[in-house]
Amino acid sequence: MKKVYGSASEALDGLLFDGMLIAAGGFGLCGIPELLIDALVESGVKDLTVASNNAGVDGFGLGKLLETKQIKKMMSSYVGENAEFMRQYLSGELELEFNPQGTLAERMRAGGCGIPGFYTKTGVGTQIAEGKEVKQFRGEDYILEEGIFADLSIVKAWKADDTGNLVFRKTARNFNPPAAMCGKVCIVEVEEIVERGSIDPDHIHLPGIYVHRIIQGEHEKRIEQRTVRKREEA
Repeated sequence: MKKVYGSASEALDGLLFDGMLIAAGGFGLCGIPELLIDALVESGVKDLTVASNNAGVDGFGLGKLLETKQIKKMMSSYVGENAEFMRQYLSGELELEFNPQGTLAERMRAGGCGIPGFYTKTGVGTQIAEGKEVKQFRGEDYILEEGIFADLSIVKAWKADDTGNLVFRKTARNFNPPAAMCGKVCIVEVEEIVERGSIDPDHIHLPGIYVHRIIQGEHEKRIEQRTVRKREEA
């Protein structure tokens, strides 16, 4: 089964439709599938629901899909770095389903494991719990959260072999593995495709059974907020 494709647009061919649910990996601008996002912008697919920790920043990452108004709804835990995200939400142009960060990750992981729902204490007694089933365990309240079952997963990894075994690098190993797991189809973009068998099995972060298509490319790796200290005077 061929998994390696020549470009992001080629890897997305035949998978896109209006109104689909996409799970996107990354945290801030770290480990985001920027090449696949650019291809989504070029495709013109619209009315998307995107499950992602945030929506990038203005003009980069998922922020590009917000600017083109291709996203109808975000399922996120943080919106603070994207002015257009906030503007669209406050003006009623964008639907937003807020999720505590750990809950969002677990919803993705649950979907990838075929688990339709789970109970958690996170969000009990807050707006997060509104409209959700509450059940008591050991005398304490828990709310029911549903697993996320996405039509498509788009993620970024450091290395892959041609079977899709993945290695993530440092902070990029956050939302990428659970996002990859919960899609009916998972596309991963990587910096390097290595020879089959060259990755130590103990070093594989996500097995290739979850990965359907792979692309390799160059990445900008933009820093979200660059902070440096002043050089000490001699």
